[in-house]
Order: sequence, then C-alpha cells, then structure tokens
Amino acid sequence: MKEEIALVHELDHLIISEYQLTRPHFEKKFSRLHVTIMEGAAFGFGDNRLNTLRAVIRDVINRGDQAVAEYTEKFDGVKLAPQQFSIPAEELQAAHAEIDKKLLVSLRQAIANVRKYQSEIFIGNKNAHAGLRYTPISRVGICVPGASAPLPSTVIMTVVPAQVAGVVKIAVVSPPRYNGTIHPVILAVCHELGIQEVYRIGGAQAVTALAFGTETIDRVDKIVGPGNQWVQTAKREISGFVGTDSIAGPSEVVILADDSANPAWAAADMLSQAEHDPGSAVLFTTSQEFAQKVLEELKKQVQDLAGAKETTECLKKYSAIVVVKETSEMVSFANSLAPEHLQIQCGDKSRQIADRIKNAGAIFIGDYSPVAVGDYWAGPSHTLPTGMTARFASALTSNDFIKSTSIIEYDKDKLLKSAEDIIRLAECEGLDAHAKSIKIRQQD
Repeated sequence: MKEEIALVHELDHLIISEYQLTRPHFEKKFSRLHVTIMEGAAFGFGDNRLNTLRAVIRDVINRGDQAVAEYTEKFDGVKLAPQQFSIPAEELQAAHAEIDKKLLVSLRQAIANVRKYQSEIFIGNKNAHAGLRYTPISRVGICVPGASAPLPSTVIMTVVPAQVAGVVKIAVVSPPRYNGTIHPVILAVCHELGIQEVYRIGGAQAVTALAFGTETIDRVDKIVGPGNQWVQTAKREISGFVGTDSIAGPSEVVILADDSANPAWAAADMLSQAEHDPGSAVLFTTSQEFAQKVLEELKKQVQDLAGAKETTECLKKYSAIVVVKETSEMVSFANSLAPEHLQIQCGDKSRQIADRIKNAGAIFIGDYSPVAVGDYWAGPSHTLPTGMTARFASALTSNDFIKSTSIIEYDKDKLLKSAEDIIRLAECEGLDAHAKSIKIRQQD
C-alpha cells in the first residue's frame, strides 16, 4: 500500500501549466515532451542500440536461418531449429477449433467491419484513366507484436486490408512469447483469415528475414505492422530494399478536452494507451480545474489496473497533462506532436476543432469515440504512424498494398505532332540519343 501511495503521488508532476510556469520553463518542458515521444518510436541516430540492430541485420543477411535461430534464443529465450520457425497447418486448425465461440463471433464481426471500410476506400478497382494501372503487391510480410497479452486485432487490421487489395501471398511473423510459441488466439485468427504462412519469430531478425529471405523464409515485397522500437527501427533500416509502412509503435494518444468533458473518461483514455508499456498519453485542456480532476482520476484508476506499477511508470516517463490558455494553442500543440491517436472531447465544438487538425494518424471525435473503438471495431486500421511521423505518414489502408504503373501508348500521328517539342527538350538536356530515338521515327 505504501508503494502504491508513493507511486500515485509521483504523478503530480504530470501537470504542465501555462498559468503556473514562466513561458520559457513551460516551453522547455513541452520541448522535452517532443523529444521523448520521437525517441520512443524508433532509435535516434546517436543511440548505441542502433549499432546493435544494424549488426543483427547484417548477420541475418549473411547467415540466414542460423542467425535468426540464435537471436530468437538470445532475445526471446526460445531455442528453435529453422524447421520449427513455421507453424504447422494442423496447429493453426487446432487453435481455431478451440477458440471461445463468443469471441469468434466478435472477431468475425470486426473482420466484416474492417473489410467493408477498406473495400469502400479502395482505389485499386477504380482504373478510370487509361494511363494508369493498379496492381496488388505480390507478397507481403506482416509483423504482429508478441506482447504479454495476445493481439489478434493486429492480425485483422493488417491482413484484411491486404486481402481487400488482392494480395495473395501473406506471411505473418510474431515472436514466440506464449509458452515458446505464438498465442493460440493469434493463430486462430490467422486460420480464420486463410493465412497459412505463420512464423514464430519476431524482432529485427524477423524483419530482416522477411526483407532479404533465408533458407526457409521467402523474401517479401513489403513489410507492415506495429511493434516496439527494435521492429520499427529495423523497418526503417531496410526500407528501400523492400517497401514498408509508417513507423508504427509504441502507442500514443493526444486528448484535447475542455471543462465540458468527463474527467474520469479522459483519465481512462490516457490509461488505455499508457498500459501498453511503453505508451504515451498527453492531455491538453484550457481548464486548470479540469486538469486537476483528471490527475486525481488517474491516481485512483491506475491502482485498479493489473499492471498498475508499469502503467504508472509509463505515465511518469511519456505522459503529461498540459494546461494552456486558448483552444487555438491546444490545436497548435496537437499538430506539432502529430499523434497516432487524437481524441477531441470539447462538446459541441469537437467537430469544428477536428477540422483544424492537420497532423494525426486517426481522429476520434466526441465523448463516445474512445480509441478502443478504432483499435477493434470501426473499420480503419489501427496500424498508425507514431513518433510525430503523422506529419507526413498515414494510416495503413488497402491502398498501401497496391502499386501504380503508368501506361503510355502513342500512335504515329500523335508522336509526330509532339516530335519537335520532345527533340527540343532532349537536346536541351544534352541527351542526343533521346532526341535521335524520336528523329528516326520521323523518317518512317
């Protein structure tokens, strides 16, 4: 009990208030928050762990399966021979047969919701222009985190968009952190979705195996999925050799709330991200009184969580309650943080404020739109850009699993009509052979 009391009192430092701090001190604290969130998503270039990760990548490229096996034993504590990486079909079937039937009903409805949304936004079947063709990526690798609890929702949120796009070959990797293998609920969802290629490997070694191939794992054309700093930095390192999605993890939320919001709900929403351990939760409000109420709710609610100590540490390291004087400041700060999840709980003004948000992976409008609705149910993928990368990156969608090819088809008359202009441009650039490839056709 004494430890719990000490922990919750340490949360008093969460509040950063423009009313209580000088402007330079306020800006210094907020700047530190920026750095913390950025560094939480992937290793910085001065981070010593980056050298370790690059060594892992080089080793897996050079030694293939043997290196993957050694790093799996080193990092996950599981000794596997390369022929044990792949999950047998009968194991997938058995997991599906044993899953709780009510859970299966919920999973199937979530799959249907995601499939409907991803189909509605898909542009690949809308080839309206003769000069453009969309084709699905041939082979995709999907990273599913191996957290202490199973994450079947991640399988749904990554596999279904790929299937909507028409991807046929999909390989799923997940670290063996449940009794030396992958949690049966994840395996059951893979089977439900028809995924037959599942490997019990994770981390940078799995990302590298997918990117470059090994003796037992064929290389893919694109790698997607959330994960910890090791996985996300590995994706960044191999990007260009294969395609990747955004930096997607660890989890984060920014909440904009005024005094019309429910402080207990806002606190619950902060805890829902902090419990990811690591996870970041930042609340902006224009009310000092509301900020204090949220803080008290955090202290109360965190003690009821199974991982109370770990979640409290996450709040201390990666979270804040920021009190500003104007709504415009809330919007400006939110755009500068470019969060994975942005919740707006400002009553009737919520949608108007949402229209002013330019940088966010997903926006949740109103008191009854918590992040969990997006995580499991609404239809958009919960694989979202983190670490302030929503400034330039987007949520994973079915459109990320297709590529476009330009189609150019000229007949003789059309070419001759444009020939002199093309020749002039080529000669301007000093590309004589380019110009001659046009001139030779003028002589026909």
